[in-house]
Amino acid sequence: MTSGPAYFPKRFTRIDALTRPDHYYLEEGDHCYFLGEYTARKGFSHSATNKLIINFKKPMDRRGRPEWRYKHQSIETAATALYDALAGTNLDAVSFVPVPPSKARPDPLYDDRVAETLRIFSELNRTKLNREVHICEAVVQSCSMEAAHDGSARPNPPELVANYQIDAAHAKLLRTHAFIFDDVLTTGCHYKAMVRRIADCSPSTSCVGLFLARRAPEAVDFAAMF
Repeated sequence: MTSGPAYFPKRFTRIDALTRPDHYYLEEGDHCYFLGEYTARKGFSHSATNKLIINFKKPMDRRGRPEWRYKHQSIETAATALYDALAGTNLDAVSFVPVPPSKARPDPLYDDRVAETLRIFSELNRTKLNREVHICEAVVQSCSMEAAHDGSARPNPPELVANYQIDAAHAKLLRTHAFIFDDVLTTGCHYKAMVRRIADCSPSTSCVGLFLARRAPEAVDFAAMF
């Protein structure tokens, strides 16, 4: 049984008082927005968002296999959705800050899918709207960690803060607003750690979280119970 739209959404929804409890670390003052809803353990067929996110997260050790093209297609779909959702927004005072992947840059499994989405998003803005988008990789991962979606023990914000480093050359270019961009909002841990590190290097920059999807609680299918 599928749920949600048959296409990946192209409008942002705000995390509000009803949805915030689904994301443990988020607080009332956090401003976070998402496009689709991802349901864990439900597979590709559950929704268009599930299909996109599963392909988007396809690990780097699958490179070279026939399925690899689906990862690139999902990145392009995500970038287009981000462009459509923000096409009417003034971005002059905004820096887009990608959340770094779980693996550090020297790691062979390093996956820059989030940053690549922003690069394609930027090119769409350049060619279609003739405007520049500022991408600022101000935060990088010091050491590789197990991906949160692969492990049973998820890191907490202080652990992530300790493993996040500021790239000083990029951080000094941060604008008035930082749109922290990631694929899936789960507990809110990565977002909170990013906010903390950005505050350390640029206290005047305000932060907003943008996510391709939020992890939604699995809906109860009463029909299947009887």
